Amino acid sequence: MKKKSTNKGLLMVGSLRKSGMTFYLRQGQVVVRTAHSDQKRSMTRPQFIQRQKMRHTMALWKMLKYCDLTFTQSPTAYRNFASLANRMQGVYVPDNGVMKDASFLMPGIPVSDGTLPTVKLELGEVNGVPALLTDLKTEEWSYDDELMLYTAVQCIELKMPRVRFSMCKVSWDELTVVDGRYALVNEGFADEMKGWALVRVQNYRCSPQTIITRCTLYQQYTTEEALEIAADSYGGLTERL
Repeated sequence: MKKKSTNKGLLMVGSLRKSGMTFYLRQGQVVVRTAHSDQKRSMTRPQFIQRQKMRHTMALWKMLKYCDLTFTQSPTAYRNFASLANRMQGVYVPDNGVMKDASFLMPGIPVSDGTLPTVKLELGEVNGVPALLTDLKTEEWSYDDELMLYTAVQCIELKMPRVRFSMCKVSWDELTVVDGRYALVNEGFADEMKGWALVRVQNYRCSPQTIITRCTLYQQYTTEEALEIAADSYGGLTERL
C-alpha cells in the first residue's frame, strides 16, 4: 500500500514573472513572495553588443515581415532572417522611448535565403542614368525564372529612424541588357535614402540576397561613442569576471 506523503517542505507551484511575484504552497497555504533581486544584471561588452544586435534584428523584422518573403533555410522565416541579421554590424541606440524601436538602412540586411546562386548586385550607371547592375547573363535564364525587387527606405518618423520595405515583381521588359548582363535602369537608384535587393525565384527555390545601399545614416550609431552612450542609458557595462 502506497504511503501518503507527509512532506511539509516548500513547494513552488507557479510564478508570474511579469508581475514580479512568485507563488508557493507551504503546509497547504499559498504564500506570495515578491520576486526581486538587488543584484545588477550582468551586461558585459559582448553581451551588450549582442543584445543591441538582437534589438535591431527585431525592429527590422517588424517592418520586413509584411512583404512576401522567401526564407527557405530554417523552419520559420523569422529564424532564418534572425540568424543572418545577427551577423550584421551592431548599431547602438539609447534606452528611451524615441529610439527604442529604431531601425537603420544599412548594407547586408537579408531579404531572402535559398539554394540558387546569389545574384551579385552593384549600384552604377548605364549611359549616365543610375542603375542596379547584376551579373545575370541573358543565356542563363529559363522560362520559369522570376525576379523580385525589394526596396528599403530609410524614414524618420516622429524623430525615430525606421526602415520600411516593399516588394514588386520585375517584368522582363523592364530589364536592360548591358554587356550581356541584365540591369535595371532608373533615376530612383540614385536615392541615398533607399536600398535594393533583387531576388531570383525558380519554382520553390530562391537566391540568398541582402540589401545594397548608399545610405550612411546608420554609421553614426556604430561608433565607440554611440556604444558608450547607449550602454550608459542601460545602467553601464559590467566587467567580465
